[in-house]
Amino acid sequence: MDATALDDVLDRFAKTGPEFGPGLSNHGPMAAEALVTLGRTAAVERWVDWYAPRLAEHPEARNAIDAASWREALGHLKRVGDWIAFFDRDVRERPWREVLETWVARLGPGIMAGATHGLLRTAHAVRTLDAGESAARLHELAEGLGYWAARYQELPSATGVIGTMNIGEALALVPRVDWQRRTYGMIFDAVKGVDPETFGPVIGYVATDGDADAFVSDLTRTLVRHYLANAQTASISFIHCVTAPSALRTLAPHLTDATRQAAMRYTWQACASIYAAYADLAPDAVPTFDAAVEFDTADLIEQAVAGRDEHAIKFTEACLKEHRITGDPAFVVAARDVVVRLRR
Repeated sequence: MDATALDDVLDRFAKTGPEFGPGLSNHGPMAAEALVTLGRTAAVERWVDWYAPRLAEHPEARNAIDAASWREALGHLKRVGDWIAFFDRDVRERPWREVLETWVARLGPGIMAGATHGLLRTAHAVRTLDAGESAARLHELAEGLGYWAARYQELPSATGVIGTMNIGEALALVPRVDWQRRTYGMIFDAVKGVDPETFGPVIGYVATDGDADAFVSDLTRTLVRHYLANAQTASISFIHCVTAPSALRTLAPHLTDATRQAAMRYTWQACASIYAAYADLAPDAVPTFDAAVEFDTADLIEQAVAGRDEHAIKFTEACLKEHRITGDPAFVVAARDVVVRLRR
């Protein structure tokens, strides 16, 4: 698939809404871009034909969002069409990297938006723009940021805690939601079960003043093990604890130090809330791996493509990326699991 063909796919998805059904996120543009990144461009059109019919029509813009009063529209899903139109104007009038910096800084506290899919869709769009700008790719960035703003969701945060811990140390202190209070519906609803008083300080536990890549690696390496420990009951939920930080790795080079560090804190917080809402096992009960795992990359990708599941495609791509960076065999084991577990 050449650049024009990828733009044609994005144009096709631009006619569909960011959600369908009972709050399910439209994974179409993200999974299609992940397939291209995996080198399986020939499979994209067939996959899109299978996936797209379930999607809703794109929402209309009805009431323009004013640049001076945008906060009033945050977190209102009914304004998603207005938000996308707002960002369409913004990316036409300013360089996209400038728009990204401005709005990641503003939307960062709500990274849980749509179970982190606002962040994820934005990052997939940024990766296409890194490869070359086009009208379709700029619009996809507007879609991602618009969805993030419309689904904006803050988690309880307490100020005054200065982070010094690594991810493993911090996760051990995260209070889990009591079994009797847990819900197993949409992720963005389940994390509302965290106790504001005890969960509030969690955002400040981790150190975010270091290298962003090292931070993301620590986060993904820790949480991929929790995917493996909890996949039987919460595979989709813990997938986001790898794909969301991996998405931050894509955005980080385009952000200022202050915005990047804030995004690191909020990404950790989002992952911690998913752990709190879904984890069955304590942090010290996760699997360990002492040696490299032999695997065939092409075969693993083929299994993801054949399985068709949008989460499995995205997770496999993220795991292979994180494995290339860290060499951690847990990512290979997790990818092997997901292509079988979520096979359609």
